[in-house]
Amino acid sequence: MSALKVGEHSTTFSGSPLVCAAGCGAIDALVEDNLSERAAEMGAYFKSELVRLQSQHKIIKEVRGLGLMLGMELRYEVLNVILEAAEKGLLVLDAGRNVVRLLPPLVIEKAQIDRAVSVLDEVLGEEENERAGSSTILN
Repeated sequence: MSALKVGEHSTTFSGSPLVCAAGCGAIDALVEDNLSERAAEMGAYFKSELVRLQSQHKIIKEVRGLGLMLGMELRYEVLNVILEAAEKGLLVLDAGRNVVRLLPPLVIEKAQIDRAVSVLDEVLGEEENERAGSSTILN
């Protein structure tokens, strides 16, 4: 830290020694922990579980993604699904009004994926039951 002058460490893209060390550390972790391979492996597992959910829930129109960047396109708006999932301890995002976006960390464990799928299964089932007979289906 004695090599830094006042203000040299205050911006993410400054190229300061501190920022460079953090960047090098992140790259080292990606390589040493094989995180890209892990993302591919865990992402394939997660996606297959979401496809399994799709076969059980008509509310799911499409499952898509690459690695651990996944999305489920629903036939309805996703706000209620997102809020209910959060109440059950699962944080998901939207990607437009009818896509649930899943962006777990690269270090996610299979048991955590299974828990996420379980919560989604429960929430989607509840949503389908509430919308049974509804005419608010999105194309």
